Amino acid sequence: MNGSREITGPVLVLVGPTAIGKTALSLEIVDSFDCEIVSMDSMQVYRHMDIGTAKPDAREQQRVRHYLIDIVLPDQQYNAARFVSDAVRAMEEIFSRGRIPLLTGGTGLYLEALTRGLFETVPISSKVRHHIRERLEREGREVLFAELGRIDPATAARIHVNDTQRLLRALEIYHATGRPWSVHLQEQRQQRQGIRFAHILQICLTCERDLLYRRIGKRTGVMLRRGLVEEVEGLLAMGYSPDLPSMQSIGYRHVNRYLAGHWTLEETRENLVRDTRRYAKRQLTWFRKNPDLVWRDRRAGKRVLQEIDMFIKNSLSK
Repeated sequence: MNGSREITGPVLVLVGPTAIGKTALSLEIVDSFDCEIVSMDSMQVYRHMDIGTAKPDAREQQRVRHYLIDIVLPDQQYNAARFVSDAVRAMEEIFSRGRIPLLTGGTGLYLEALTRGLFETVPISSKVRHHIRERLEREGREVLFAELGRIDPATAARIHVNDTQRLLRALEIYHATGRPWSVHLQEQRQQRQGIRFAHILQICLTCERDLLYRRIGKRTGVMLRRGLVEEVEGLLAMGYSPDLPSMQSIGYRHVNRYLAGHWTLEETRENLVRDTRRYAKRQLTWFRKNPDLVWRDRRAGKRVLQEIDMFIKNSLSK
C-alpha cells in the first residue's frame, strides 16, 4: 500500500503523550465538526483490556463512532502494517458517509507508518526466532539487553529494557542478517513513502512536565480504583499468559508482577507511575522528530477548534 493511495478528503490528527487529555479534546472536536474517530493506539485494539489502556468508555463510544478498538484478542498480533490497512479502510468508510476522520492516539509509530510509509519486513527463520526466545527464558531480559547494547547501541538507546517484543526483534534481525536493526531502518527510511494526503492537519498536545506528571499520577490511581488488578486477574483466568506482548505492556506487566508476589500494591502503583512517566517522555521524543506536527498546549482547546475550522473550510474550498 506504500505510496499507492491518495486520501483526497480532509483528515484530522490529534496526538500527544499519555494522560495529556486527547480524549476530552477529541470529543470537543466531534461536537464541533462532523467527525468520527479512528483510534491510533497500539493497545486499545485488544479486547478485554479496557482499564489499563484508558479505552473510551461505553458512553463515549456511544457518543461518536470509534474505529480500531476491540478488534483483536490479547494473544493475537497487531502491527503497524495492519494498522495502515485498517485505518485507510476506516477513513474511506467515514468519507462515504460525508464525515471527517479524526485519528487520535499516542502511538507515534502508527502515525509515521501511515504518513511516511512502512519499513520492509526483515525475514527471520524459525530457527533463529526459537533460539533467541530460548535464550530469553534461560538468560533473562537484562542479559539480552546488554548484548543489544554492544551490537546495536542505537536501537538499545531507543527502546526500554522491558520492551521484550522489540528487544527480541532487534536481536533476531542481527543474528539473521549480521547487521543491526538500526542500519536496516536507516536504509529503508531513504526509500519508503506513505499514504498521500491531499489535506491533513496534525496536532500534538503538550504541557508543562510537572502538570503531565501530576495527571499521570492521578490517572494511575483512577485505573487501580476502577479495577485494573481485577482486569488482569480476569485475563489470566481466561488463559492469557503474562508473557504475551500485550500482557507485557505498561500497567499489565506491573499488575502481573504484583499478582506473582514480586511487589506490594503500593510498589506496583509507584513503579507504574514511574514507568508511565518514562513512556510519556519517549512518546514526546518520538513526536518531536515529526516536522509535520503543529504543537499546541493542552489548554488551548479554543485555538485548536478555530484552526480546525479554518483547515476544513480551506480543504473543502479547493
